[in-house]
Amino acid sequence: MKTQPKPLPTIKSILDEHITLTVECLDRLHLNGYVPGLQTEAGLIGFLTRHLQFPVASPALLGQLTRGYVRRVEDFIQQHQIPVVHFKKGERKDKIAGRMRRQHPVRDGVVFVGVAQEKAQAFKATKGPLSDRGFVQFQYSRQPVFVKHYYFYLDDAQFGEAFIKICTYAPYPIKVCLNGHEWAKRQLQHQGIGFEALDNGFWKCAAPQRLQQTCDELGPPQIQDFLQRWLQRLPFPLELKDQQAGYAPRLSIWQLEFSLTQVFDRPVHGREFFEEVIRENLDLGRPDRVQLIFERPITRRTPGKFATRILTHGVAPSLHISYKSFDLKQYFKEGRAARTEGTINNPLDFGVGKALKNLPHLKQISRNINHRWLEVERASQDCRFSQQSLQRLLEPTVTPDGQKAPGLKFGQPRVMALLAALCLFLTLPAGFRNAQLRQHVAALLGRDPAD
Repeated sequence: MKTQPKPLPTIKSILDEHITLTVECLDRLHLNGYVPGLQTEAGLIGFLTRHLQFPVASPALLGQLTRGYVRRVEDFIQQHQIPVVHFKKGERKDKIAGRMRRQHPVRDGVVFVGVAQEKAQAFKATKGPLSDRGFVQFQYSRQPVFVKHYYFYLDDAQFGEAFIKICTYAPYPIKVCLNGHEWAKRQLQHQGIGFEALDNGFWKCAAPQRLQQTCDELGPPQIQDFLQRWLQRLPFPLELKDQQAGYAPRLSIWQLEFSLTQVFDRPVHGREFFEEVIRENLDLGRPDRVQLIFERPITRRTPGKFATRILTHGVAPSLHISYKSFDLKQYFKEGRAARTEGTINNPLDFGVGKALKNLPHLKQISRNINHRWLEVERASQDCRFSQQSLQRLLEPTVTPDGQKAPGLKFGQPRVMALLAALCLFLTLPAGFRNAQLRQHVAALLGRDPAD
């Protein structure tokens, strides 16, 4: 019995037939926290004189606030017996955090506190003219200084692994790092839905639709609730009464990652997928292809470098392209899934503000970009013969009226020259003659047309 040949794998067939789970989710999210009332010289002076009711906005007062905050952090550490790590320059904080989380597992609490001297745009004072009442006046400006920062590495009941970084100097900026996949895992655990993790993603899930609904629910309310809960639990330079008086930190988006993860039924199909993608899409980073993926016009004034980068980690490949400061990549995650992931480093690249309320809009922008990336990859193979079509060309056939048609010897030089020559006459409305065709076929074969 003659066996049918196995169809050649294509990007479309692999994605249509060999995907067991598809998840779209916010991944890493880095947020800046700032106190709106302390961003200017006038705001700082008003905080010291009107809110704290000091007669002079002296920099000595800022020093007192900083020292008082440091004491409160040290008391907090001692009271809760929290490990402390002093970060050195050049150390990978994420690796240290991973080791500390394994050594000191904590549920819904502070895992450890990191201390680092880092650059910040803090207020520095210079003496100004005397006031009408004879007091020394100070003028403030934002300048880069190296000051102490505290990293509070957390395990949150809702978000899982996270950290909050707090600067000890005015205007007391903070940074918050969260992960949407870890949030979704905690929500599934609360709902009693079984799943198997794939690093910071998902490999299997008992309720895929509910998983996607959960991922879609993550937005500004949950993130704002996270910040409020921890501001009440952690020491902060501005006490609760200050925050209630209007000096509470507000969040803005610094960096956002949104990913589309497609899990293969077998690793071999993942390898076939990336072989096809890399072979057919080396030009993804060209301006004309970037326009299709991002739906943004590319001109000579568009900043950035347009190129396709292919990197390998061991035997696992990854593709990278960019638009302005947006990074888009696709890689073989844990040898089991294709992850298409976009990183928004500046929301203004898409005409969107950085306020946290714009998170849903930025998620949708990233989602659309990921989908268009896959559509461009699918379209790259639309011009290829399927295995069945190629087989019909090569084998003899019988027409409906009983006439026999020989098989086309695809690949033979004369056949390929004939096909190439026929393409030259596609746009001639009046057709062409054999003599014209023979001339082009002979040229392609390197022969004299008279032969």
